[in-house]
Amino acid sequence: MDIVGPTREEAFRLLRQYNQNESLIKHALSVEAVMRHFASLFGEDADQWGVIGLIHDLDYEQYPDQHCTMTKAILERERWPQGYIRSVLSHAWGICTNVEPVHIMEKVLYTIDELTGLVTAAVLVRPSRSILDLEVKSVRKKWKMKAFAAGANREVIEKGAAMMGKDLDFVIHETINGMKTVASEIGLEGN
Repeated sequence: MDIVGPTREEAFRLLRQYNQNESLIKHALSVEAVMRHFASLFGEDADQWGVIGLIHDLDYEQYPDQHCTMTKAILERERWPQGYIRSVLSHAWGICTNVEPVHIMEKVLYTIDELTGLVTAAVLVRPSRSILDLEVKSVRKKWKMKAFAAGANREVIEKGAAMMGKDLDFVIHETINGMKTVASEIGLEGN
């Protein structure tokens, strides 16, 4: 996808226009950072991937029952490129959209959206409350506890990792690495 789209600043302004909840902002920043990280791993456009990750839950605070439907309407009104809109919608494939992730960027977004929530929850129960010392094995241990971060859909994460053609441990490891780059902004730097 080689489309000229909005800048990070424009995307963040739009995100802030529709979201006041700091937890949702931190989630958006987490997803943005992980998307940028994976883009660099795959030799892709980190700015584009980051913007799409940042804006993916644009409508969630104000329109949770119309998630993605309102995002599409807002982004169309803002004249975002159709490729960006499609990619954003693909993160909720099978949940509230029928837009299947096809491009590697969409597959990553689909996978790590849920995973960043699980990783965040795993950090917050650690004594250090820091992502900087989090290891894959800690996330995997929590993974097995279905009541832990029950909102993080493990089936989606597994399906997404398979779509990416990557081992789940690799995806978890690289998600942690991406989130480490914004540890202080997302409140996971620790004590």
